[in-house]
Amino acid sequence: MNFNDIKLFVFDFDGVLTNNKFFLDENGIESVQLSRSDGLAFSILKKLNKKVLILSTEKNPIVTLRANKLNVEVIQGCKDKLDTLKKYIKKNQINFAGIFYVGNDLNDLHVMKNCGYSACPNDSHYKIRQIANNTLSSNGGEGVIREIIENLFKIKIEKEIW
Repeated sequence: MNFNDIKLFVFDFDGVLTNNKFFLDENGIESVQLSRSDGLAFSILKKLNKKVLILSTEKNPIVTLRANKLNVEVIQGCKDKLDTLKKYIKKNQINFAGIFYVGNDLNDLHVMKNCGYSACPNDSHYKIRQIANNTLSSNGGEGVIREIIENLFKIKIEKEIW
């Protein structure tokens, strides 16, 4: 797998950027836990001119807030991730062979099978672990994107890059 061959990185949100858990208070306010180290990894991808997309089945203001803070494109509330990604790549003139997809659960299964490269957190559904090109050592929400950058692609995060 060559980093230069990847034209688009696509990340699921829940279970990849989060630990797939949420907090719900008595007022119905939802919150999630995210890893700051992933934020730096997103900055590195942008500095290296990689197109990045967060693709989420759920529509949630938390996803929007995080994507905005990371300055990353986001599509959420999609029922069929494969169909949604097909439309996106047609519009952006990218083919599936150049996509690196990171997902963790069954709603990622069909889209992952179509992408050229894939990875999943260690705590992903067993069917996702079976089809992913790479099963990471980190669990969802524990620096998955950082692990991809540093360990999978061997990119040294140094001050000159970010």
